[in-house]
Amino acid sequence: MLTLIFVVAAYLLGSVSFAVVTSKAFGMADPRTYGSGNPGATNVLRSGKKLAAALTLLGDAAKGWLAVFLAIKYAPHDAQGLLLVALVMLAVFLGHVFPIFLKFQGGKGVATALGVLLALNGWIGLAVLGTWLLVALVFRYSSLSAVVAASAAPVYVMLSHMRPEMVIATMLMSALLIWRHKTNIKKLMTGRESKIGSKKDKPAEQ
Repeated sequence: MLTLIFVVAAYLLGSVSFAVVTSKAFGMADPRTYGSGNPGATNVLRSGKKLAAALTLLGDAAKGWLAVFLAIKYAPHDAQGLLLVALVMLAVFLGHVFPIFLKFQGGKGVATALGVLLALNGWIGLAVLGTWLLVALVFRYSSLSAVVAASAAPVYVMLSHMRPEMVIATMLMSALLIWRHKTNIKKLMTGRESKIGSKKDKPAEQ
């Protein structure tokens, strides 16, 4: 019962879209109506509102961190507790990607995944963040940064000698995050991907 409660609560927390909440608070257009149509920080940045984008990033990361932090803090310190933490990692991430409050059409999960990893192990989270920042600074593509960081995350977890449950959960998150970027990957390959900071100039792509 405890596992079910934590997993459901984590999913519902993940389903809160800070891109939509922040945009409403700032009186901005719904992020699903312009740019990539993705309710995430990168697309909110295309509105030109840097503060709104920053708050979106922090909110989406914070919900991932909070869910996993609480699971680690209150789960039993045994095999069942480790499984609970792994399931919460996946649940809060899936909540962001497939939110019940947005008809299961959510973001791509980059910030939420980062928050999850920061709660799991601060050094792993910082390594993933550093990977994202390095690629972003060099190439200026958020999607490329996300794909590279997601690919590196399971490796960092394994190198940190984390339990198999955490490795598997990280691998599943990474695989789904990369899959969610499939359109971006195609655009990168054809030179049509927008760079970080580009303004909205057309309605959301369908």
